[in-house]
Amino acid sequence: MSILIDEKTRVIVQGITGRDGSFHALSMREYGTKVVGGVVPGKGGSEVEGIPVFNSVNEAKDKTGAQATVLFVPARFASSAMKEAIEAKLEIVVCITEGIPVLDMIRIQESLEGRETRLIGPNCPGIISPGKSKLGIMPGAIHKPGGVGVISRSGTLTYEVVYELTRSGMGQSTCIGIGGDPVVGTGFIDLLQLFQEDSETQGVVLIGEIGGTQEEETAEFIREYFTKPVVAFIAGRTAPSGKRMGHAGAIISGNLGTAEAKIKAFGEVGVPVASSPGEIPGLMKNLLAS
Repeated sequence: MSILIDEKTRVIVQGITGRDGSFHALSMREYGTKVVGGVVPGKGGSEVEGIPVFNSVNEAKDKTGAQATVLFVPARFASSAMKEAIEAKLEIVVCITEGIPVLDMIRIQESLEGRETRLIGPNCPGIISPGKSKLGIMPGAIHKPGGVGVISRSGTLTYEVVYELTRSGMGQSTCIGIGGDPVVGTGFIDLLQLFQEDSETQGVVLIGEIGGTQEEETAEFIREYFTKPVVAFIAGRTAPSGKRMGHAGAIISGNLGTAEAKIKAFGEVGVPVASSPGEIPGLMKNLLAS
């Protein structure tokens, strides 16, 4: 099985006529994703290599039965594009766009309250259920269907960890990049709840990084509720205090958000923390065998 998406998920691409939108829409379709349309205001009636383009998300949903959308929209328009998708009651909204202001994301979080739409991102690589479907920019070739779920705050580290898992013979059920901004739509705990309920996910890899307290809160959730093996990796161990490193959310303030604090929190609940991505497959295999 998988979580969030599968081979039946019908997907639209907001911003499909742009350079990135068109490239990745075709890449997703080539992978097997059911890309049923695109949305660009003012360009309705056109198409991108056979994919119809609509003026609005509501129109695209009505005409195609779309359930999910991927946003390749400039930061200044991304908030409005997400809100449009949420109001259209799409099940999954994946926002690849980076550089969205924090205040915009706070308003988007408010608009999600009481709705069934799940937002992944922003500033994320998306979702892939290997062999079934991908929404976003993850390279499909390095993935392999299997029983390990992956949740990550980092894009490129996701690829490296997945490559190590695949190379060791361990496939993945679903891999999700949640984004590295201070405010994101879906966090570690939300997705662990879904992996807990997925009968074919045998274990989960968490890729965290410095900044915020999400990993510490996740460790407590694992202690109380999560019953499957978990292996973690924390990026940014050598980052100096007070410096933002790469992601907008990766900033240490005092003793909050340090790699040491996150590693300690996971250790206290029995989650092994790899010192490098290459250690992750071995740690997971040991947990699954025990």
